[in-house]
Amino acid sequence: MALQKVRAIHNQIFDYSNYLLIPLVLFIRLYIANIFFKSGLTKLRDWESTLMLFEYEYEVPLVSPMVAAWAGTIGELVLPVLLAIGLFSRLSAVGLFIVNAVAVISLVDISPAAMNEHILWGSLLVFVFLLGGKKLSLDNKLKLS
Repeated sequence: MALQKVRAIHNQIFDYSNYLLIPLVLFIRLYIANIFFKSGLTKLRDWESTLMLFEYEYEVPLVSPMVAAWAGTIGELVLPVLLAIGLFSRLSAVGLFIVNAVAVISLVDISPAAMNEHILWGSLLVFVFLLGGKKLSLDNKLKLS
């Protein structure tokens, strides 16, 4: 009898805690989108510097510096918008995870603080990928999983 009461209280508490996931996922989506979108705007603002960085500083494997610069910039401008509004949230999270991973791989002399930030962002993107956009997203409105 006592075990049933404890189980009922436990389940009631954790049923309510699921409601916290909805604003948490929205906050994470907006936080990550803000970071990557600002980075994309910075690249656009000074395109010549961006091209120079991709040519001499970043060592992006398998593609030319010009292609890497365009792909990275477009990814950092389009995917965060999709993530913020919650449209194709999981695909957007995977795309930004790849952009994040390529940034880490291509920067040879990445500082420990910057590496920690990239690990945090990657972890949050995995979280969004696993949970999706939740109720406050266009995915939910359009019945996309």
